[in-house]
Amino acid sequence: MRSKLASATVLTAAVVVGTASGSTPPAQIRITDVQASYRYIPSSDGSPVGALEIVRQRLYNPRISGKQIGHADLVCTYLDAQARTCTGTYAFPKGSLVVDGVIQSRLLYEIAIVGGTGLYDNARGSLTVTSTALRPKRREVLLFRLVG
Repeated sequence: MRSKLASATVLTAAVVVGTASGSTPPAQIRITDVQASYRYIPSSDGSPVGALEIVRQRLYNPRISGKQIGHADLVCTYLDAQARTCTGTYAFPKGSLVVDGVIQSRLLYEIAIVGGTGLYDNARGSLTVTSTALRPKRREVLLFRLVG
């Protein structure tokens, strides 16, 4: 009898843990960034395929002038002369959002939100990036659309 009760308790606990979700609720987050550093690393054979872009950005809340709220790191690998596959992490005080996908240009693009940590645990959705200035430093508007 104890064996059956113990088995039932373990099974119930497994079902509760298996159905628990740390899902991020639907939301939109609009922020801006300023490129802090950029590095282009050419491929070993000189062709565009395999070249890398490494980008670091400072993140700002446009409603709070001048106060940095986080940073972003992106790594892009060129697939041809324009297309590149990019992976990035946007770090905020209460968690991070992770993005991944293929883009053609850094002037305007949409990329998938594939996960997150902390407040953004298990986040999904999309990020739309719009460049607003290229000089003296690249500036962008970021719109995160979280779907849960």
